[in-house]
Amino acid sequence: MNASKFSLTKRVFLGAALASAMTLGAPAMAADASAPDLLIRQLSLETLEAVKADKSIQGGDLQKIIALVDGKVMPHVNFQRMTASAVGRFWRQATPEQQKRLQDEFKTLLVRTYAGALTQVKDQTIALKPLRAGADDTEVVVRTEIRGKGDPIQLDYRLEKVSGVWMIFDVNVLGIWLADQYRNSFAQEIGANGIDGLIKTLADKNQKASSAAVKV
Repeated sequence: MNASKFSLTKRVFLGAALASAMTLGAPAMAADASAPDLLIRQLSLETLEAVKADKSIQGGDLQKIIALVDGKVMPHVNFQRMTASAVGRFWRQATPEQQKRLQDEFKTLLVRTYAGALTQVKDQTIALKPLRAGADDTEVVVRTEIRGKGDPIQLDYRLEKVSGVWMIFDVNVLGIWLADQYRNSFAQEIGANGIDGLIKTLADKNQKASSAAVKV
């Protein structure tokens, strides 16, 4: 898999880091998930304050970030749908075991990719744009903007209503939806080496990143 297809600009890294960290430091049950914009607003405010106050996160403590993502982020994310969207039409061909492996490796990839960018969170604030949704909508897009030094960074969320609770299933940074970003490269890898080939590629990439972190 071409490494360049996983690369992001510095500003996209920052936006994606804020997206992946959006629920850090907030108790899973504390966020108001009854309205999508309220959910994003509350998590955004709590996250920025938590990241700014935590020197370990700013220093790139990967294990702490992973633990926080598992405990705080995942309760508000439909990660199965996010992974399925990134894998595309091949998801239905995967066995339950393969689907679980894909989810695990994809999550690790995203956390490691964005962990370093958390050190860039300084004086940013997040502004919500007006929500364009009907009362009966079960899928919406919440649009936000990260404001700080330089131009604002577009950061949008796709959410779905599941059993009366809003869940995030995709993130848009500067016009690029996360699932779309990976879909083509994943499809190429599956076309060449099958679903197990994609799992191996992701696992190898994660293992290489882990080994590099240990050496540092």
